[in-house]
Amino acid sequence: MGRSQHTFPNAETDLDQVSKIPDTPQTRSPTYRLAFTDPGFLCRDELRATRIQLEMMKPELILGERGIESTIVMFGGARIPEPAKKDTARTKTLADLSKYYDQAREFARLMTIESMKSHGRENVIVTGGGPGVMEAGNRGANDAGGASVALNIVLPHEQAPNEYCTPDLCFNFHYFATRKIHFLMRAKAITVFPGGFGTMDELFESLTLIQTQRMERMPVLLFGEEFWRKIINWEALADAGTISAEDIELFHFVETAEEAAEIVIGK
Repeated sequence: MGRSQHTFPNAETDLDQVSKIPDTPQTRSPTYRLAFTDPGFLCRDELRATRIQLEMMKPELILGERGIESTIVMFGGARIPEPAKKDTARTKTLADLSKYYDQAREFARLMTIESMKSHGRENVIVTGGGPGVMEAGNRGANDAGGASVALNIVLPHEQAPNEYCTPDLCFNFHYFATRKIHFLMRAKAITVFPGGFGTMDELFESLTLIQTQRMERMPVLLFGEEFWRKIINWEALADAGTISAEDIELFHFVETAEEAAEIVIGK
C-alpha cells in the first residue's frame, strides 16, 4: 500500500479533538482557540491580506472542482423590477426598464441551454446574486434546468441572495475588489443591463481592462441603446480626446436576448 498523503493530522481532525476538550477557564479563553477558528483574530486589521487571499481562493477552488471553465457575466441594476411588479417601481422610467428583466431572464435561459451542451463547464451564467437584473439572470438559468454562479456581497440592504441562485455556487464577499476579479477571470462575454453606480463601476472597470489590454477582448453587450446613450455621451468622450474613437468599438448595443445570444454563441 502507498504511504498516506498527509504526515500530520488534518484540520478537520484537530477540530474534532478540540470539541472534546474539557470546558475550563483556560480553554474558554480566545487565545486558546485554533487560529483558523478564531473570528476575533481573523478579523484583525493586520489580517486583511489573509482575508483577501481567502476570498480569492475559496471561489477559485470550488469553481475549479465543479469544472467551470468559462462564464457569461450579467451586470445590471438591483432596482429593476420584473414586469409583473413594475407598479412598485419608484419612478416611471424604472417601471419602463422592467422589460429588461424579461430580456435578462431569457438571455440567461438561452445561454444556459448552450452551457448544458458542455455539461455546465462553459458559458455558465454569473450574476451578483441580488434582486433585479441579477435575480433575472439566475432565474433564467434555473428555467433552463441548469446551474448559475452568484457572487453576493455584504451590504446594509439586499444582503440575502435571490431564491434562484444555485445554492452550492452561491458565494458571499466582504471585498468588492476580489468579487470583481471573480466576475471577470473566467469571463467569455460581458452583458450590461441598465443600472446605477454599481453597474457603472462594473462596466467601466471591464472596459478599462480591455482598453488597456489587461484582459482579453471579448463581447461587451449593453442592453438598451436609448438608456446608455442618454446616460453616457460616448461621442463627447471621443471628441474630447479622453478616449479614442476606436474605444467606442469595444462594446455593442443590443435590445433582445436573442440578439445578444447570437453574438456570444457566434464568438
